[in-house]
Amino acid sequence: MKIGVFYEHQLPKPWRDGDEQRLFNDALEQIELADRLGIEYAWEVEHHFLEEYSHSSAPEVFLAAASQRTKRIRLGHGVVLLPGGYDAPARVAERVATLDLVSNGRVELGTGESSSEMELKGFGVARETKRRQWEENLEVVTRMMVESPFTGYQGEFGSAPARNVVPKPVQKPHPPVWVACSRRDMIHTAAQKGIGALSFAFVDADEAVHWVTDYYGTLEREGVAATYSVNANISVVSAFMCHRDEQTAIDRGLDGAHFFGYSLAHYYIFGQHRPGLTNIWKEFQERRGTMGFSPDIVKANGEPLGSKIMQDGLGAVRGAIGTPKQIRDYLKNFEECGVDQLILLFQGGRNRHEHICESLELFAKEVLPEFQDRDPRLSADKQKRLEPVVEKVLARREAALRERGRPPLDESYLVSAAPQAWGPQAAETLAVAQRASGPGARS
Repeated sequence: MKIGVFYEHQLPKPWRDGDEQRLFNDALEQIELADRLGIEYAWEVEHHFLEEYSHSSAPEVFLAAASQRTKRIRLGHGVVLLPGGYDAPARVAERVATLDLVSNGRVELGTGESSSEMELKGFGVARETKRRQWEENLEVVTRMMVESPFTGYQGEFGSAPARNVVPKPVQKPHPPVWVACSRRDMIHTAAQKGIGALSFAFVDADEAVHWVTDYYGTLEREGVAATYSVNANISVVSAFMCHRDEQTAIDRGLDGAHFFGYSLAHYYIFGQHRPGLTNIWKEFQERRGTMGFSPDIVKANGEPLGSKIMQDGLGAVRGAIGTPKQIRDYLKNFEECGVDQLILLFQGGRNRHEHICESLELFAKEVLPEFQDRDPRLSADKQKRLEPVVEKVLARREAALRERGRPPLDESYLVSAAPQAWGPQAAETLAVAQRASGPGARS
């Protein structure tokens, strides 16, 4: 099982001058540290207009900055929003390929559609069609990264003419593709399409094992690769803070995890938001006790960790907040049930930069080596076990493509650089250029 880290760029109010700049610089320092410590993945979201919850609206810029401060860590879009209102497919293909080039082939392409009203209505994306838009553009984006030239498409939600989309990514045929999954049905969809399942739901191992079983069973029975390669992986996210003293870990990490859960629900479940005016942190402080996020919901007692804590029928988030031993045992449960990557969430609420860095260093010293030592053998066993499954999933794709067809390349198709609307002056300029490039012309 591999270990990743996860960023929303949370920034609770009140805001002061320089806070956003400090937030981004701290996150870059944390990823640089994670890279040195041997953590293998860094995931960065794309969200828009979600004040306090996520100030990460341009992940391609942040990940590009991270690529220049790191050497080995994989840089994950967690995720790029694919419905056309957010991002034109060609722009996604161009940005992802460019990031893959400047990072020397370290990009993971997580994809998604979002479900917050703030984002959907802000970009004019229809809730009832967002899933179909994601499916359509998933194929278009990966084709653009592979085909030279891209032969064009005419879809339900968009169209594009033949163009050679450049640059092309380092990784061939394209970076590994994932999709955001908050529910079990989307994990099932990821398996059907042969792409990785980025689960951003807080679950315990006894629930994750059902997700893993369904994912790999579905992949073998029904998987038809939606892209040019199969990325058979399932990940789980967990809140995180590590300290030798359990109560200190709780004091440093639990509030951030709770604010993450509360602010997420504010935008996706119960919130009433006035852009620029609502203070989510203040509401959190006032209402947390009635919603299961009381600061005294967890007491240090040395018991095994769990993703959720229940109190009076309400559930709060804990996850991997505890001592190295508690976290080791907690992670091992996910490893044993077949989770491929455990993603640590520590940048939440008002969690402090120095505590995050201290936590990562202790984790890397006392917990991470055990999982790194086992991973090569477990990964090799998995690859060997899945080889025949991957072959079937790719073969089903080829059969589906033959049946569905794809626009052939029209080699006679030309794009004029001098539209007729420019008139005689453009025609004369073109004639001069042709004479200059003819036989005997000087370069």
